[in-house]
Amino acid sequence: MAQARKQPKAAPRGLVNLRMAQEDRNIIDRAAKAVGKTRTEFMVEASRRAAHETLLDTNLIVVDEKTFDRFRSLFDAPAKPNARLRKLMNMKAPWDRT
Repeated sequence: MAQARKQPKAAPRGLVNLRMAQEDRNIIDRAAKAVGKTRTEFMVEASRRAAHETLLDTNLIVVDEKTFDRFRSLFDAPAKPNARLRKLMNMKAPWDRT
């Protein structure tokens, strides 16, 4: 006898109301339609992406002086040649390929 699979419980959803110009709504609707998404799906995805980018740009990492000096010396050192780096540097850019 087959067992019915339990569906994962959906996270509770909240409501966000936005006021925007009709032109903004129209362009969002056009973009959402172009990628086959609802306005809500499109706006949530775009907002989430912008939020992640903002948070990544604002993270602060605090280290002691010795750790920072070590990081800086590694960061400033020239790349050590290896097979993967040579292959990468010898690849043609996609727009230069024929």
